[in-house]
Amino acid sequence: MATDHLTVAERIALSLKRHDVTHIFAQSLPSAVILAAEAIGIRQVAYRQENMGGTMADGYARLSGKIGVVAAQNGPAATLLVPPLAEALKASVPVVALVQDVERDQADRNAFQELDHLTVFQSCTKWVRKVIVGERIDDYVDAAFTAAASGRPGPAALLLPADLLREQVAPSAFRREAVLGHWPLDRLRPRDREIERAASMIAAAHAPIVIAGGGVHASHAAGELSALQDEASLPVLTTNMGKGAVDEFHPLSAGVLGALVGPRSLGRHTLALVEEADLVILVGTRTNQNGTDSWRQIPFSASVIHIDVDPTEIGRTYEALRLTGDAAETISALRSALAGRDLSYRASQRDELTARIAGFWRAFDTERQSVAGSENSPIRPERVMSELQQVLTAETTVVSDASYSSMWIAGQLRALSPGMRFLSPRGLAGLGWGLPLALGAKAAKPDKPVVTIVGDGGFAHSWAELETMVRCKLPILIIVLNNGILGFQRDAETVKFGSFTTACSFADVDHRQIAEACGCSAVRISDPADLPRYLERGLHEEGPLLIEVITEADAHPPISLFAAMDQAA
Repeated sequence: MATDHLTVAERIALSLKRHDVTHIFAQSLPSAVILAAEAIGIRQVAYRQENMGGTMADGYARLSGKIGVVAAQNGPAATLLVPPLAEALKASVPVVALVQDVERDQADRNAFQELDHLTVFQSCTKWVRKVIVGERIDDYVDAAFTAAASGRPGPAALLLPADLLREQVAPSAFRREAVLGHWPLDRLRPRDREIERAASMIAAAHAPIVIAGGGVHASHAAGELSALQDEASLPVLTTNMGKGAVDEFHPLSAGVLGALVGPRSLGRHTLALVEEADLVILVGTRTNQNGTDSWRQIPFSASVIHIDVDPTEIGRTYEALRLTGDAAETISALRSALAGRDLSYRASQRDELTARIAGFWRAFDTERQSVAGSENSPIRPERVMSELQQVLTAETTVVSDASYSSMWIAGQLRALSPGMRFLSPRGLAGLGWGLPLALGAKAAKPDKPVVTIVGDGGFAHSWAELETMVRCKLPILIIVLNNGILGFQRDAETVKFGSFTTACSFADVDHRQIAEACGCSAVRISDPADLPRYLERGLHEEGPLLIEVITEADAHPPISLFAAMDQAA
């Protein structure tokens, strides 16, 4: 399209193109923007439910390294963006929401679906603005992308009155050529003196450990972290969102910890590494409740170094040496500083340390064998994870819903390489986001396999997106763990109150028939012997596949909340 006196909608589309936007997750609205975007080759992935669209944009951003873009109409559609944007805010994922608003001369007159969208989005975004002057649209689009991708990444919202989008405007008087659609936008690092001090602390430590969070993935710092792990002989544990930050088959990798410390967990063994640590190096983690087992794990006696792009996260709970900056840049600088230090003590302890960690993994494998190798029906979720591990490659993206699905993945699977991606909505941990998160990931990397594990409770929130998957040709493998119950809710209520409410139990649902009605191949299995061939088919053949696995209702991940109950069983 020519660039003289275009509509505001057309100028938005050109700005999106400049920022390397190739996908918009939308449902036709704002129609003027979507029509203009499609006219210049930007693909609309049309969701069925507005809250699912925001989560698709989130999954796309996590895997692509680009800012996810979602669009919605004013009113109900806009309000349904709040949950996924809140997840993106807590999980530090950059998403730009383009939200239609009522026409400017209709404001404050109870126009159809009018709402105070500025107030709605202030709680769930880093930045929200309403555009009033069409001539400044390029400024606002660039500002939204800058807000989303700079500092601690997160969502930004741009409110666009419908009449403004039709208005014709001349080109901006100011040059706008920058490409702002990739993240992180800026890569800052701490001052040299803080880096040197951290290097001295690591070299002097007798029992240092690293706890890596999702910020490692956001920074694309897995390579740097893995090099630091090797060079300084540092054991690395991760949070749920940090899973995959290092190769979990590396001799110094101790898996996910957090709340996964109950019977038959790896964490009940590796917890000793944290308890005995004299130095804890936190990388890209919010030190939240789940990642620290309710803030009980980092010993009071240990010194702490905290690397994070968000200065407000450093020292939130644990006073630390502040290394504020991008994880990749900071670790790179730290490696350079350590190259001039005497690390002979660290090296002398390596064989003993790796032998100890290997023993933890062996003990874990032995203890879980009764369930991971179970031939029983209904099927144990651990058996599903054991069979899935056999067909994964480092190129596979593993996605989960919140609640137990994410715990099974975090605690039972092992990452095959540094930077392998395991996506879960653990920022806010809402149910129903596993499928749309996976669809966004598939749109980001359509040539790579994607598998999502969801429970029957969470999957009920997003059934409609099976049609989106088929229509938009985004084939993934969906594993539905159907135990007929809201497992976490039942178990948490049982531990706390001795009983659980009637909302926890479901009627029988045949998810295979739902998938087939949407044009997706599907199977329903209750014999664990059927798992290998269907998992192989789902990950290595063309087309989507839903595997509904009838699972044991009493099974739950080995989290600390249930440890006393499990030990008494």
